[in-house]
Amino acid sequence: MTRSASQTALLDRLQRDTFRYFWYEANSDNGLVLDNTREASPCSIAAVGLALACYPVAAEQGFVTRTEAALRTRTTLRTFREGEQSERPDAMGYRGFYYHFLDMETGRRAMRSELSTVDSAFLFAGMLAAALYFDRDDPVEREVRELADVLYRRADWRWAQNGGATLTHGWRPGKGFLPYRWQGYDEALLLYFLALGSPTHPILPEAYAAWLSSYRWKRIYGIELLYAGPLFIHHYSHVWVDFREIRDAYMRAKGIDYFENSRRAALVQQQYAIRNPRGFEGYGEFVWGLTASDGPGPATVVVDGVKRRFWDYIARGAPWGPDDGTIAPWAVVASLPFAPEIVLPTLECFDARYPEIVNRYGLRCSFNPTYRCVPDCGDGWISAGNFGIDQGPKVLMIENDRTGFLWDLMKRCPYLVRGLRQAGFTGGWLDRAAS
Repeated sequence: MTRSASQTALLDRLQRDTFRYFWYEANSDNGLVLDNTREASPCSIAAVGLALACYPVAAEQGFVTRTEAALRTRTTLRTFREGEQSERPDAMGYRGFYYHFLDMETGRRAMRSELSTVDSAFLFAGMLAAALYFDRDDPVEREVRELADVLYRRADWRWAQNGGATLTHGWRPGKGFLPYRWQGYDEALLLYFLALGSPTHPILPEAYAAWLSSYRWKRIYGIELLYAGPLFIHHYSHVWVDFREIRDAYMRAKGIDYFENSRRAALVQQQYAIRNPRGFEGYGEFVWGLTASDGPGPATVVVDGVKRRFWDYIARGAPWGPDDGTIAPWAVVASLPFAPEIVLPTLECFDARYPEIVNRYGLRCSFNPTYRCVPDCGDGWISAGNFGIDQGPKVLMIENDRTGFLWDLMKRCPYLVRGLRQAGFTGGWLDRAAS
């Protein structure tokens, strides 16, 4: 789709400002990145993974120099290589995986968080992307490649299955594995590819077949798709993988690919906003976007005679909710490659109608025009800050839409290629990729 000069300028500004989060909301001494801009926030390892993928984009776009990006990347990887791996409750990780949240200074487990398989996968994906980009024969870039490979190879994916077919969500010291497993369609597609592609502790293809077994195909507003309500599920794995024309057994049977499925998910969200069955303020053709995001709650208040329940951070979705009128602009930006014809006018609408959601890091996490009955809320509620896991997809999907940069990098990753093939994917670029 052709971009107007104003649309191109809007995307350029948004990508540049959004990237600043990863440069300035990080500890430059160890490379750890804040989960969010609230006071005393810990590090999120998923945000670190996204940062590691964003540094090459920033170097290519001139936001930072290649040398600066390489040095920040090496610092980050050294931190994870040197962090304690043990069963101790204050270690950085165990069995090659890492805790969801880490202390920004020490790198040790924070907030009694779980050892997270999916967040570790996003971290490894960022490491592998960095290793592919920093390919020069100098000491810094060579060390980046070596560290990334060592850290990915160390993860014990078989252990993370805990004797079952599918991968567990994680583990806690002293308590053992969480009772939940990654199955059914969600953001963990990438998790399975990296686990299947491991050269050291790979899981078997049967695990992916078990993952597929609980998919839910739906018809919503006349649109057929593999259903997941929040948009982030249709984004996170797509940040790293170009799903155009490659299909697993499930998608071959349906006659589409995951890229087209994510396009349909964006269209469903737009149609939900147009219909606006719950009567929220502002919803319409170019005001949509429900996903995991910050919110104005928890609170139950009466707005224009209607009793409304509002949540804080929760995974919102369409059309069956939960929904409390909270829009997440980042979910719209991350849909850019799939549906530019509805994303671009929506971003222009946000820019014109809600200028107060713009801040130094691009766009705030979320806003809720319906929540206007509380003193000092004016025309509605706006999130006070930004979250790293929202910022990364904006930077990277703008770049994937513009140049395919991260997608093309990851097509050269032998571990990802092997994982996709083990999962049964065929077609498109994958058939042309080297083994």
